[in-house]
Amino acid sequence: MKIALVAPYDFAHPGGVTNHISALERQYTQMGHDVRVIAPASRPIQEFGDRFIPIGRPWPIPSSESIIRVPISLHLAPAIKEVVAREKFELIHLHEPFMPMLCSAVLRFSDAVNVGTFHAAEGKPGYNWGKPISTWLIRRRLHKLHGKIVVSQAALSYHSRYIPGPFEIIPNGVDTERFTDDVEPLEQYLDSKKNILFVSRLEFRKGLNYLLNAFLLVKREMPDVRLIVVGRGTRLRRRYERWVRKVGLEDVVFVGFASYQDLPRYYKTADIFSVPATGRESQGLILLEAMATGTPVVTTSIPGYAGVVDHGEDGLLVPPRNYQELSQALLTLLNDEKLRQQMGARGKVKSKDYDWKVVSRRLMDFYQRTIDRVRGSSSQ
Repeated sequence: MKIALVAPYDFAHPGGVTNHISALERQYTQMGHDVRVIAPASRPIQEFGDRFIPIGRPWPIPSSESIIRVPISLHLAPAIKEVVAREKFELIHLHEPFMPMLCSAVLRFSDAVNVGTFHAAEGKPGYNWGKPISTWLIRRRLHKLHGKIVVSQAALSYHSRYIPGPFEIIPNGVDTERFTDDVEPLEQYLDSKKNILFVSRLEFRKGLNYLLNAFLLVKREMPDVRLIVVGRGTRLRRRYERWVRKVGLEDVVFVGFASYQDLPRYYKTADIFSVPATGRESQGLILLEAMATGTPVVTTSIPGYAGVVDHGEDGLLVPPRNYQELSQALLTLLNDEKLRQQMGARGKVKSKDYDWKVVSRRLMDFYQRTIDRVRGSSSQ
């Protein structure tokens, strides 16, 4: 099958959607399909060779307490038309299909069967930008989207407010061959101290400020514990580092960016993984990465995370923005090695259900059912 995977975001900046597409490209290519990735890119992308087709120059735009990097040009049509005519795709899979400008424009000019995955749980642009024009554009192009996918129940609850169904829930996947407990931990953190790990971009909604406050309480009861902070972010990192110095909090290590290749070793090093996000998370792929390495999780009970973690089984859930309860949950696991091992083992088993091999087969089945339905209706 000739497939296009279309990303709205700058492919030079790793993120949940771009990682999702990269994983699908690998799976589909291994299956023998002919795949192209179409996306804006602020620098050359070498990963896919000539299978990557750059369209549009991305610009950073504040959105939902984060930054998205998307093209804002109104003149993408010639490049899109040329690619569609040349490649003759059988199926185009758009991620955030109504996101301006690239995905929305590709959907407009596509002559293939089109499916879309809606990733966001809330707050992403696309519905509210430029009203009422954005609403009018969505209505005009909705008929060209032949199949709709959401990655979680949380994403379904959000997108179904704006887009009529039906939707099929097919989650993000995790590479359980890379994220496994069969990796070496990082030697510099193997001492008498237990390790709590945070992995995410340093944005307010990821909740690191609550984790730091919780860690301060934890240290008062258990001095031999360390917090390792992995993730991009300059402005907030400086702010957090100043707070750590001000309160005299020891054993907080700010790593900064860690490569995708090194991440499994960080998860393996951790005794507990914790990202106490405050909201706007559709699924929590980082939770699954930690679980795949056998690391128990302490996180918040927001819908996107509660859909992955079973409280008391493979992790602990606490209310968002409550660092006191977060500290108690962390201490519960830090003081109970057997419970950590039990939860870690259960999480590892659960992660197998999200393996990319499983998820890609579900997507391919959805593609075929959608193609058969579109062809059947057009022949009548």
